[in-house]
Amino acid sequence: MIIRPIAWIALSLGLLGCAARADDLRVVTEETAYSYQQNGEVAGSATEVVRATLRRAGLPDDRIAIYPWARAYRLALSEPGVLIYLIARTPEREMLFEWVGEIMRIDYHLYKLRERRDIEVVELDDARQYRIGVLRDDVRHAYLKAHGFTKLVVSAHNSDNFRQLINGQVDLVPMPEHDIRTLCAEQGIDPARLEKVAAPSVPTRLYMAYSRQTDKATVLRTRAAFEHLQAEGVVERTMASEP
Repeated sequence: MIIRPIAWIALSLGLLGCAARADDLRVVTEETAYSYQQNGEVAGSATEVVRATLRRAGLPDDRIAIYPWARAYRLALSEPGVLIYLIARTPEREMLFEWVGEIMRIDYHLYKLRERRDIEVVELDDARQYRIGVLRDDVRHAYLKAHGFTKLVVSAHNSDNFRQLINGQVDLVPMPEHDIRTLCAEQGIDPARLEKVAAPSVPTRLYMAYSRQTDKATVLRTRAAFEHLQAEGVVERTMASEP
């Protein structure tokens, strides 16, 4: 006997229909290696997963906007009908959002300039004495702040943190390897200049999620569509296509 999730059954039976309030839907994200502006549109593998999910759910997929992370996060916290991605699912955020589906898992590492022999970091705690560039209201910002890191230099964009690292304005940045490669390519920096020095102990799960005030039918419809795509292997294939 096959037991399907309630949302899946509802979608299959067409019970969510007009209640989705598609006209009110907004999608927000930040600029990353998986979501970025290209030829006037928001592109990237994570964006394609979101678009495919919305299309499968019969919802508009052309209302995606890139903002600084702090602004995107505030919109998803405070306004109805906002879908945000890629957002880390943490215990602190669990009750703040309606979680749709896990798009990917990612490992963050601390990076320094290889030439900075004065910086010695083996374990994460060793980094407390150094200036660390973080993204405002990002999970890395929250994690380090909660664990007593005080030398945090807060920026609005990952690219700002990266430039400050290259210019010596910060000593370390926490980023995934893919973002480091992308930023090096964009700014003409040899990746060999960067050195990975430490990492958190567990991967971070990145989701798409709705604001809590969003119509429940929209949430169920989107969650069901994501489950279909995940079962068909579309999510995994799309994320694996990112160079």
